Amino acid sequence: MTTTATNVNTGSNYVQGATGEWEVVIGLEIHAQLATKSKIFSASATAFGAEPNAQANLVDLGYPGVLPVLNREAVRMAVKFGLGVGAKVSRRSVFARKNYFYPDLPKGYQISQYERPIVEDGTVEVLLDDGAWKTVGITRAHLEEDAGKSLHEGLGAASGIDLNRAGTPLLEIVSEPDLRSAKEAVAYLKKIHTLVRYLEICDGNMQEGSFRCDANVSVRRVGQPKFGTRCEIKNVNSFRFVEKAINYEVMRQIDLLEGGGQVVQETRLYDANKDETRSMRSKEEANDYRYFPDPDLLPVELDAAFLDEVRRTLPELPDEKAARFQQQYGLSAYDAGVLTASRELADYYEAVVREVGGEPKLCANWTMGDLSGFLNKENLEIGQSKVDAPRLAGLVKRILDQTVSGKLAKDVFEAMWTEGRDADAVIEAKGLRQITDTSAIERAIDEVMAANPKQLAEYRSGKDKLFGFFVGQTMKATGGKANPAQLNELLKKKLGG
Repeated sequence: MTTTATNVNTGSNYVQGATGEWEVVIGLEIHAQLATKSKIFSASATAFGAEPNAQANLVDLGYPGVLPVLNREAVRMAVKFGLGVGAKVSRRSVFARKNYFYPDLPKGYQISQYERPIVEDGTVEVLLDDGAWKTVGITRAHLEEDAGKSLHEGLGAASGIDLNRAGTPLLEIVSEPDLRSAKEAVAYLKKIHTLVRYLEICDGNMQEGSFRCDANVSVRRVGQPKFGTRCEIKNVNSFRFVEKAINYEVMRQIDLLEGGGQVVQETRLYDANKDETRSMRSKEEANDYRYFPDPDLLPVELDAAFLDEVRRTLPELPDEKAARFQQQYGLSAYDAGVLTASRELADYYEAVVREVGGEPKLCANWTMGDLSGFLNKENLEIGQSKVDAPRLAGLVKRILDQTVSGKLAKDVFEAMWTEGRDADAVIEAKGLRQITDTSAIERAIDEVMAANPKQLAEYRSGKDKLFGFFVGQTMKATGGKANPAQLNELLKKKLGG
């Protein structure tokens, strides 16, 4: 498929088509797998990676005569999310049966919530690339059970069904159609991802499918009040793929409409290998599912004491923590945002500051810079860091007491990461201690000046830019160990002659 529409780089979210500008309208349905030890209606385990069907009991398999029993912890986690986004938590919510027939749904229906969800009307504030904040509405968040999984590989012409995932508790978080670009959608998705991890209700592992989303995408002419026909892109499980899938779908719809066609409401899948969406099935409406209250489950009644109990367990949330980091540590909004992107990273940073006893900006630079760089290079989470907070703090202390320069500290950090030793051990073993002996630096300067008479004469005749040349040569002569501040000061005096 050849697309002709292109993004307009005018500071707006409009997309330029062949016949004019279009506005993109996006809403996300996020499925967060709740971090309970057992399933939402049975005692089966929820751990990832078990042998197929090893974690499915008679309730999960849909045997006649068995009854579901609601997991209280799943309810508590849903309420925790609702309070975290300032939503209305319903004192009375109802489970319903969503009827459809698919091989990985053994009962022939999914237990979900329809007319009376547990959470309604929340909001989150999302920081966009241009530094602006955008309020995104959360229509609802409801509890439901996950379906099983169809297996196709290694079975020849047959397909298999793994019901380990059937009955795993999900919180489906439905946004308002407030998003106007793929980048906004990703920013919102990342904010929810951060939030559920702060709340410790979901591990956020997208590779294992415990955090995924469906994207509802439509386009309309700029100025048109009515939404266009939407298509739903199902089960996208990476931030990068969400952006690519939405961008492809936007272009597909614009090209289709400008070519005289019509967008058909349907469910589509994103093929990452081909970087395209393709039709999966026609999009069902609510009446297609024939919702009705589940007769085996009582309504969920929540009292004020339970809500207060959950409210007391709320942690300091990302926005609150970022504001505190700015106020307490004097960090910029950007730095505070980066450091609070995950609860674990924020805790690591604060541990470094405590160990150092101050210098929050320098600690932030090392946490966001070299540490994060090594983590990203090896695709590790902060909890898997090969340099823990006390060891990074030890390196920062050596920078502050001028044992090593900032440049040498980078070599020290790399050795700490690869060899597992602390800063002092690396500095001594590799002879990386900074030279602060004035006479030693002066001797090195004298040698460099004597070896470069032409450059010295040119400098003294007014070519000030050669100062950098002498700095570099002296640093080279000292193996990069000369104290930069001392070197600059002494060099100015010597070159001034």
